Amino acid sequence: MKCASGVDLGGTKIEIIALGDGGETRLRERVPTPTGDYRSIVRTIRDLVTNAEERLGQKATVGVAIPGTVSAKTGLVKNSNSTALLGHPLDKDLQSALVRTVRVANDANCFALSEATDGAGEGARTVFGIIAGTGVGAGICADGRVLLGPHAIAGEWGHNPLPAPSPAEVPGPQCYCGKTGCIEAWLSGPALEGQFRRLANRTLGAKEIAEAAGEGDVAALSVMENFYDRWARAIATVMNILDPDAIVMGGGLSNIAALYRELPERIARYAFTTEGPVPVLQNRHGDSSGVRGAAWLWGKDEASP
Repeated sequence: MKCASGVDLGGTKIEIIALGDGGETRLRERVPTPTGDYRSIVRTIRDLVTNAEERLGQKATVGVAIPGTVSAKTGLVKNSNSTALLGHPLDKDLQSALVRTVRVANDANCFALSEATDGAGEGARTVFGIIAGTGVGAGICADGRVLLGPHAIAGEWGHNPLPAPSPAEVPGPQCYCGKTGCIEAWLSGPALEGQFRRLANRTLGAKEIAEAAGEGDVAALSVMENFYDRWARAIATVMNILDPDAIVMGGGLSNIAALYRELPERIARYAFTTEGPVPVLQNRHGDSSGVRGAAWLWGKDEASP
C-alpha cells in the first residue's frame, strides 16, 4: 500500500495525516505549535513524520501546508502571519531534517487541492477554493494541479479591493497588509462581527449573527444583507476572470448554511453571465482539507510504496 503524509502547520497546532491509496486516513495526530521558535517548529514536524512512519511501518511522501508561501525568487517564506517562519528556507530545512524531498505550499492552495482531488470539487476541471475565517484567502486548482504563479500569490484575492464600492464603503476598513478596503477587511469573520457590534451595540459570533438574521433580528438582517452582497461582488470578479467549474468554501464562515442559499443568484447578478446561478459548495473534508491537500501535493501516483 502506498502512503502519502501531509502536515498542516497552524498558529496553534501542527497536524499530520497519513493517507492510503484511496484517500483513507491511516493515521492522524495533532500537537501544539511551538510559539515563536522556528527551529522547534522544524524539529516538531520532523518528529511527527518519523513517529508516524514508525507506527505505520513504512516511509511516506511528505507535503506541508503553511500560512504563507516559499518565494521562488529567494527560497524563503514570505506573506505569513506566523512570523516565526518569515525569512527562513523551510522546505530546505525540512528536507535536511527528514533526508528527503519535502513539498511546501500555501494552506489555501492545499485546501483547493484537497477539495479538487476527493472533496466537494471532485471531477471539476477548475476549482476556486476559498478559506474564509479570521482572514479571507483562496487557492486555485486546475486539472488536478495547484496554480502558483511566478510570485506565488495566485489566489490571494482577499487583498484585492472590494469591487464596485458604494460611497459609504470608501475608503473602507484598514487591512493588516497596509491597504484599505481589501476584500479580507470587509468579509472575514472578525469583520462581520465588528460590523454587527457597531450597528447593534452587542456582540455575537459570525455564525450567531447569521442565525439571528434567520430568526428576524433587524440588526442582524441588515448586516447579513450587506455581507451577502459584498461576497457576491467579490466572487463575481473571480467568475469573470477564471470562470471556475466549482467554488468551494472552507474556513469557519463556511459553516454559515445561508451562504449556499444566498450567494449563487447574487453572484450571477454581478458576473458577466446570463446562464443561471453560480455553484457555491460547502467543503467535504471540513478542517481536514488543508492537511489532506498537503498530502496530495505529491499526487496519488507519486505516494511512497
